Amino acid sequence: MSTEEKAVAEEPKPTGPPKSIFREYLESFVVTLIMAIFGMTFVLQAVTVPTGSMQNTILIGDYLLVNKFIFAPGGKPLPFFPQREIQRGDIIVFKFPGFPAELNKSKREKDAAGTPYQTNFVKRVIGLPGDTVEFRNDEVYINGQPIPEHRIIADAPKDRGGMENDQAALIVKSEEPRTADEKYSVYYSESSIEEAKKGKLQPSGSYGVEGKAIKVPDDSYFVMGDSRDHSLDSRYWGVVNRDLIIGRAMFVYWSCDRASGDGVLSCITHPRLSRIGTLIK
Repeated sequence: MSTEEKAVAEEPKPTGPPKSIFREYLESFVVTLIMAIFGMTFVLQAVTVPTGSMQNTILIGDYLLVNKFIFAPGGKPLPFFPQREIQRGDIIVFKFPGFPAELNKSKREKDAAGTPYQTNFVKRVIGLPGDTVEFRNDEVYINGQPIPEHRIIADAPKDRGGMENDQAALIVKSEEPRTADEKYSVYYSESSIEEAKKGKLQPSGSYGVEGKAIKVPDDSYFVMGDSRDHSLDSRYWGVVNRDLIIGRAMFVYWSCDRASGDGVLSCITHPRLSRIGTLIK
């Protein structure tokens, strides 16, 4: 017998009864479940959008996949991993900071109105740590310079009774040609533009006051909704601390037309298939 044949003959044979098909499926399911739990805990998270503060960039009824791993902790990327710092223009998902935002972590349970701080919000990053944010004539200035935003005039559609349907996408009335440095669009109502021409800022908040400069603290971010007239954001409750940020919204993996009036059944009766796969930017 050759040496090679002897080695093959001496290989240990498996002992015990063979695995059943049920056991193989069970083991595969357990491994998949563990990987899914790990991914949803450290890498990805699914969220839904119940309000119109980001319309028409994100619509009510969109279901988003969030990258929880992209932002480097403390601004220091881990070696060999595709991480980076939070940038102006990023659309982020974060835990509601409350009124005011200066509450320390041990007190973050509920705000005065009873809104739990665990509620997830979706907004766009406007001011970075150290930036000065200011509002003039319905425009946003960062460090004394207007930020390039593609402004669109749009209003909510009206129902048969003449009331605004805040569940549906905004109807675009007019817009200027988009320039190369305008990376994203923001939406203003016709009435707010008219008010701005009269020297009034709409809507205004405790932090978004005409002519008042706001210095963004370290490890904090000033965020706003793209639907500028229908967003409760940093103009009202201040900045978002870094420890509250979950991650960056990536894309729409499912979408339902909440304006259909079917409630939770709208995901079955009125899916928006054209929204699936839409990148969030």
